[in-house]
Parts: sequence; structure tokens; C-alpha cells
Amino acid sequence: MATITLDNLTKVYGTHAAVNHISLDVKDGEFISLLGPSGCGKTTTLRMLAGFITPDDGRILVDDKLMSSSQKTIPPEKRNMSMIFQSYAIWPHKTVFENVAFGLQLRKVSKEDLRRRVTRALDVVKLGKMADRYPSQLSGGQQQRVSLARAVVIEPEILLMDEPLSNLDASLREEMRVELRRLHDEIGITTVYATHDQGEALVTSDRIVVMYDGSIQQAGTPEEIYERPTTEFVARFIGRCNTLPGTLLASGQVDISGILIAANSRTEGVSPGHEVILSVRPHSIVLDSDEARGQYPNSFKAEVQSQVYLGEYRDYIVKLDNSDIELTIITPPTIHHAVGDQVYLTFPPEACRVVPRSSRIKSELADMVTAITSEV
Repeated sequence: MATITLDNLTKVYGTHAAVNHISLDVKDGEFISLLGPSGCGKTTTLRMLAGFITPDDGRILVDDKLMSSSQKTIPPEKRNMSMIFQSYAIWPHKTVFENVAFGLQLRKVSKEDLRRRVTRALDVVKLGKMADRYPSQLSGGQQQRVSLARAVVIEPEILLMDEPLSNLDASLREEMRVELRRLHDEIGITTVYATHDQGEALVTSDRIVVMYDGSIQQAGTPEEIYERPTTEFVARFIGRCNTLPGTLLASGQVDISGILIAANSRTEGVSPGHEVILSVRPHSIVLDSDEARGQYPNSFKAEVQSQVYLGEYRDYIVKLDNSDIELTIITPPTIHHAVGDQVYLTFPPEACRVVPRSSRIKSELADMVTAITSEV
């Protein structure tokens, strides 16, 4: 296994910084996801790590040994890394066993050792009984398992994956997310995984590195990224979130078009008087028809604009009284209000988080989310 250090890593194409002075430490045996929309720099970072691209500035170190800089780049075949791409890239005329064995044959491994290692790799990915089949006889998920077995059979120090599940249908992607995590727990290879799929990142990762416009927005555990975003981009991009622009007051409240909402959580560096975003998850807002609820702190009258029954929950859009503020709220399916009903919303202060406001994020992110949704 191995540690990875990205130190001030930079790659520029023309006048555009695809990767803009990023720094990151990956622990031995850690599973890291680079998460972000198309064009955020995650694949460029992965390809620099693999040795396919030379950085314009900064360094890549593995176990404190220099792999890449603007002056020197160790070629991919000498890095003891394996990379899995979006396409399965397996030989159609070779059996499963032969596909997995190919890398070992190039390394002149003895027949006895080759058979032992290939058999073990196929058992790890649960394809031991399919060793004699050809790719045309496998499902998409099984073909991806062949790619995984071929990557790990050479016993690399580092495993790199570039959106490996993007060609699978939704149900297979969900299955393979769990399999990737199980595989990592079993063999413990230091792994860097590039994806735009939040579900993949949340299920598989020890830590998620959220990227946007060539920069790292936030790095943390899945829970930290989801519950405690530190930038407007992360708050909007990860999961569903109500993001309300306003001004932070000395009282700790956020003034949103004259409506004052108290928030107990804020990003460091945000001070009273700053333009901010109040972020609160749809499932954290309490929706109630009891008029007494309107007397509670952080409670406001609203009107139901729409509601959708989705089996496990109901999805509401409500509009605060005397404002243009619309909010998305998720409730248990037993809470039922019709369109036009007057209701009361309560914002638990501990569920309200204040992050700095970005002037450019909203319009750009709306386009990104639309594009990602259409892909899924």
C-alpha cells in the first residue's frame, strides 16, 4: 500500500487552469473520491497521478518518492498503479481467466503463481465460477468485475478509477457501489476514484474531495461533506438543499429579505455583515398545521404550492408568507397537506448552516445539475 501527496498541483490548457494549485494528502489504504461536475478537474488530476499527463507546476509524491513534477515524470508502467476506465477494455476473444492473467503474463510470472493469483482475484470479485466464459457471455456488471480483477491481480500499491460505473444501468450501479467498498475493505489498496455521482462517493469513500473549477472546495468524510458544507458550491451540489441568500447579523441570525432565521452552525471566517447563504436540508425543516407552531422560535407561516407522494416520503414545495421564498421540504408519507393549505415551518437552528455567498455559483450550478440529471 502507499501514501499519496499532491503538492500545489497545477495543469493549464491555454489560459484555463484545469487543475489550479491543489494540495491533498491520501493516507495508506484510504479510499478517496474526487467528486464534481464535468470540467471540474477530477479526471485531469487522476491522469496526472497515473503519469499520463505532466503537471505544469507542483509535485506528486508516493511514499515521499517523487512521481511527477514539471521537470520529471515517471512513466505509468513504472508507478506500480492500476487504472480502471469508463470502458471495460477487456479482450472479447479471451476468456475471463485469460483477461485477468494478461498483466501477469507481461510480467513473466510463473504459471503456478499466475494461476494462484488469478484464481484469488476472481474469487475476490465473485467470478471464480465464470473463469472460462467470454465477455459476450457476461452482464455489464460482471464485465466490470473482470476489469477490477485484472487491476488488482498485479498487486498494485495504488488503484485509480475514472468513473468506472458510468456505463452501467441504475440498479447495477447501486450494486457495484457496495461491491467496490467491499473489495476495498478486503484488499485495502490505496484508492483514488473520480466520479460525478454523489451516491457512489457517499457509499464508497473514506473521504470525499469535492472539486469545482479546478480547485478543491472541501475534503472530508461523507458525513462532514453532507452535514457541514463549507462553501456555497458544496451546499448546493451535495444532496438536496435549500440555499437562501441573506446577511449575517451580530445576533447569529440571517436576514433573508426581512425574515430572520437563527443558525447555530457557520463556516469559519464568516462575520456579521457578510453576504451569506443559509443552507438547510429539506428533511430538517418541520412542517406542521398547528397554529401554535407559529409562536416557536424560527417558525414561519407558509402555503403549500405542491406536494408529491413518493411512497417512502412526501415531497413539498412551500412558499413563506409575504415573501417570494420557496422551500423544498421532505416529510414522512403520513404527513399530508393539500395544495393551498396554510402550514407552519420550523427551522431547527442546529440544522441551519451559514456559508459564504458566491456571486457566480448559482447560475453555473443550475446548468451542471441539469446536465448531470439528464445523464442519470
